[in-house]
Amino acid sequence: MLFLLTGQDKAKRQKESCVDETTKRVKDLFIAGRFPVVTTDTMEGRSIERVLGLVACRGYDSEEAFFGMASRAVAKGAQGIVGYTENVAFHPDGSKYFSCYGTAVQFARAGGGAGAGQGAGQGAAPAARPGNTVSKNA
Repeated sequence: MLFLLTGQDKAKRQKESCVDETTKRVKDLFIAGRFPVVTTDTMEGRSIERVLGLVACRGYDSEEAFFGMASRAVAKGAQGIVGYTENVAFHPDGSKYFSCYGTAVQFARAGGGAGAGQGAGQGAAPAARPGNTVSKNA
């Protein structure tokens, strides 16, 4: 019986280690500016190619909630998050509960055509919602 309990603890520690590793990688991407998170529906200078869906995370620590959300976006293959929002719930016992959510997106590749992203008004999608298309005029 003790063996069974110990084995479950080992599996749990390995899973936590994997989560910590993923969170560390996402923190590094975010701090380096390679994983943008913005509150707007568009990102200046970037065209949204694909919307991957809502990502969210909640927790008693703001950093845990934020990077948990970003980790879920990266796991979906996202290159950034648009429409970021956070909420804080204050409990009577004095604790805080953070909720972070946004839309995971992939961006269009830069240099996809001659002068891509060079002209005025190019490079930003009108909104990060399914069904919106961006026309690329030559």
